[in-house]
Amino acid sequence: MKKKDVINLIKYHMEQNDPAFRSEATQIARDFDQKGDSDLAEYIMGLLSTTNTLVPQSFDEELSYFEKMDHNKEMLLFPDTITHELTGIMNAIMHNMGVNKFLFVGKPGTGKTEAVRHLGRILKREVLMVEFSQVIDSKLGQTQKNITDLFHQMNHFPAPKTLIILFDEIDALALDRTNANDVREMGRATSTLLKGLDHVHDDLVIIATTNLYKYLDQALLRRFDAIVNFDCYSKEDLLKIAEKLSNDYMNKYKIGNRDIRLFRKIVKLALEDHEYMPAELKNRIKTSIAFSDLNDPNDYYRRLYVTLTNKSITDEETLRKQGFTVREIAVLIGSSKSSVARKLQEGENDE
Repeated sequence: MKKKDVINLIKYHMEQNDPAFRSEATQIARDFDQKGDSDLAEYIMGLLSTTNTLVPQSFDEELSYFEKMDHNKEMLLFPDTITHELTGIMNAIMHNMGVNKFLFVGKPGTGKTEAVRHLGRILKREVLMVEFSQVIDSKLGQTQKNITDLFHQMNHFPAPKTLIILFDEIDALALDRTNANDVREMGRATSTLLKGLDHVHDDLVIIATTNLYKYLDQALLRRFDAIVNFDCYSKEDLLKIAEKLSNDYMNKYKIGNRDIRLFRKIVKLALEDHEYMPAELKNRIKTSIAFSDLNDPNDYYRRLYVTLTNKSITDEETLRKQGFTVREIAVLIGSSKSSVARKLQEGENDE
């Protein structure tokens, strides 16, 4: 801890500037943690955790362009490439070198927004999402004025080190200014946005997301210190994510029948014909469990098959051609193994 840190703490305390005091104390805790004194760091953070939010209540009235987002407390599952990039972002923020603007690109459902909430939780920063509905205005020139006001608010937050500003789907404000299909008003709005990003407070963290990367203005892309691509899930990545999600939900809802081989076959079959993203996989697995019959331990797998493959369960022979064993077919059909074996044998005899 440096002398200026002590001076700042005393100064903020005497000024009754609680947000700045907490921000300074949090930074001191991180410094101790980086130097190996994790016990002291945890003790300091424990003293600071007496309130539930890092943004003071009196500050709420000023958030005319922002919506607070809850931190993500659920399990996040990313490929190693994305995890590596997120770790780098956390390191950059901790180093406090002015590397503070990041763009997350990828299709809907790849986890861009959830990753921001996750970073907020780990870094103990409040996530404030820009409400574009409050920024974009139909009146000529008003959108530019709102963007200017937006950045003025951001740069005058009392505790910038406690915040992450999220521009979710930033393409709503910043499509290519050279695109003939873009109206001139939004082109001017994009120019105002670029100027605002050039003068962001160094202690603020700015994260933007988009699924229209190729349509973004090139000048905007140059404003970001790093661009993270979320379109990098392999089928094996998705299979691992699906498996972990299923295990997590089955533990949570106390579903005892586990057949991991059957589960993996169903998911692999689905991924052959469908380009699922993690968010959709999560929803379909959760729905299959929620809708399943508590008195039938195999109903989950039947519902999962139908939900993921978008196919109905028809006959034993079709399932066999899809690679399922006699035992697995019996589970999916809802009959005995002997009955399945007999019908498969009859089918072979008919041929």
